[in-house]
Amino acid sequence: MKRLLIVHHTPSPHCQAMFEAVVSGATDEEISGVEVIRRPALTVSPVEMLDADGYLLGTPANLGSISGALKHAFDCSYYQLLDSTRGRPFGVYLHGNEGTEGAERAVEMITTGLGWTRSAATVVVSGAPSRADIESCWELGATVAAGLM
Repeated sequence: MKRLLIVHHTPSPHCQAMFEAVVSGATDEEISGVEVIRRPALTVSPVEMLDADGYLLGTPANLGSISGALKHAFDCSYYQLLDSTRGRPFGVYLHGNEGTEGAERAVEMITTGLGWTRSAATVVVSGAPSRADIESCWELGATVAAGLM
């Protein structure tokens, strides 16, 4: 069975709504053979990162970059993942109240360095998520999970 690891930092109701939609899409009943594992960014281990076949990353944009929690997850596992996870698929969802460009750039730098392959366009939401934003998060989760089938 393939493993999809959702690494997230979910400090607000807006991030929680996005996270729940991503999980709902990834665990849709039409997707089979994929185990979806959810881990807060501050508790995910390098072993869990290594054992995953694909990734969904969720973070708020804080002070112009990804959350410190998501950065911490990569700080603890980057060199273990390097060369061992090349080509693995990933997707990203970001929430910000202002510019998210720095957060998008940070994720791009990390995933490019690891050699991961983007499975779907990044979902970026500013302010309260709309119905369309929630649907985009659901589609993100479903797309990345279905790609592992």
